[in-house]
Amino acid sequence: MSQPVELDSVDMKILRALQMNARVTNKDLAEISGVAASTCLSRVKRLRETGVIQGFAAVVDEEKLGRPVEAFLAVRMNPHRQALVEPFIRHTLLRPEVREICHLTGPDDFLVRVSAESVGALQTLVLEHFAARNEVAFVHTNLIFQKWRGGPVVPAVPGD
Repeated sequence: MSQPVELDSVDMKILRALQMNARVTNKDLAEISGVAASTCLSRVKRLRETGVIQGFAAVVDEEKLGRPVEAFLAVRMNPHRQALVEPFIRHTLLRPEVREICHLTGPDDFLVRVSAESVGALQTLVLEHFAARNEVAFVHTNLIFQKWRGGPVVPAVPGD
């Protein structure tokens, strides 16, 4: 695990603003965080270099891309051994339907978020690309009816 990076209130303001809108201009970001534009630019550069900011991404509407059926797949492996984890993850991430995979504690070993073109396509994915693997003992599928996105990871800065 990596070590936490020391952040001050300006860093927190920058991070919160970027999580709300990663396309904000440096000028506006500087104004939001209460520093000069040049200072803001160097702060953002430091946050990227230290790995606090790992990248910027477009959030897309999967339904508009032809993948309206979303689900969480709880996967149990048997046996759950280190030698099988990496190949399983590599295989899983190759599937275009896979949006995210998490390695878990508890009764399930993985939680995989997927988006598919239809319920039939989801069924095919589960049967042919998960349940068909020798090390997969169990797949539990939960359809997602609706979802909400949370706020920024960085807590609010006192005095805002």
